[in-house]
Amino acid sequence: MSILVLGLGNALMNDDAVGVRAIEELRLRFAFSAEVQLVDGGTLGLDLLPFLEGVERLLIIDAIDMGGAPGDLFRLEGDEVPRAFASKLSVHQMGVQDLLAVAELQGHVPRELVVHGVQPASIEMEMQLSPAVTTAMEPLLAGIVAELERWGVRRQQAA
Repeated sequence: MSILVLGLGNALMNDDAVGVRAIEELRLRFAFSAEVQLVDGGTLGLDLLPFLEGVERLLIIDAIDMGGAPGDLFRLEGDEVPRAFASKLSVHQMGVQDLLAVAELQGHVPRELVVHGVQPASIEMEMQLSPAVTTAMEPLLAGIVAELERWGVRRQQAA
């Protein structure tokens, strides 16, 4: 089984970077079994297509504007996912819709698709996450680890 954990976002635009920062934290804290690939997808959009080949389960981490309070966490799956990226929070999210559509056309649709999202407080030219999203990072990581465990992934604390 192949699992891709894909963190998205622009590292220069504070809360938009939450997916990228989550991947960094997962790499620092945990060693996952070999079937898990942690990828900092940044804002690459369609350039991520090769990463989807052969992936059975895809977990996307991103800042998503769902109309909640800053720092609110969202878990979306299946048909809910394209709708989440319909309200364009940043430029890369249109790339996510395109990426999933092209993957489907090429027959590379993961059997399971889940998004763990965070409601951003701010998308400004700033390197730091906002206080609300910084506070949400621990529960976000816990949700991601729980999702991976639900999928049967083994992990260890990083050495």
